[in-house]
Amino acid sequence: MAIQLYFVFNGNCREAVEFYAKVFKTEEPNIMSFGDAPPDPNHTIPEEAKHLVMHANLEIAGSKVMFSDTWPGSPFTVGNNITIAVVSEDEELIRSAFDGLKEGGKVNMELQETFWSKCYGQVVDKFGIEWQLSLESKEQ
Repeated sequence: MAIQLYFVFNGNCREAVEFYAKVFKTEEPNIMSFGDAPPDPNHTIPEEAKHLVMHANLEIAGSKVMFSDTWPGSPFTVGNNITIAVVSEDEELIRSAFDGLKEGGKVNMELQETFWSKCYGQVVDKFGIEWQLSLESKEQ
């Protein structure tokens, strides 16, 4: 069993998925829009929903993360209650991801040495998602 995160966006999911794929250097994301779903006469898709993302996923640092847009008219709350911790032994990945995520976002804690990590930082990206990035070392 694995823990998987699921992010819901308010119409900008495609942009978010492509951004995260670039930041974490993943494979090209497979994005399915509501308009790609098989037609169902009992549940027609409104024109304004056809381009929205029904489902996408990425593998980020060994974990599967899923994404979608909210259905038009459904309530939406920015995902500031979700924090993702990326812990890696690859310092270059930590630094590169931090630099990518802070573009258009807000740094809560610059990358720095802490008592639990030689390289740790916190950033809220341009989509309102809070990230913690931490270098894991076998020496600690």
